[in-house]
Amino acid sequence: MIDKELMEILCCPACKGDLKEEGDKLICQNPQCRLRYPVRDGIPVMLIDEAEKPAGK
Repeated sequence: MIDKELMEILCCPACKGDLKEEGDKLICQNPQCRLRYPVRDGIPVMLIDEAEKPAGK
């Protein structure tokens, strides 16, 4: 689980959209983006190259 204060300042590096924590991923809430960033050992990996694209994109 990621610290609440950290979640308040994190945003999607691709579109600057808000993120939501779901399991071991941070998911961009922007409907046009929806990239999924991994969280490894409690550390968000906020690299666009490491993000998973949503299905169908």
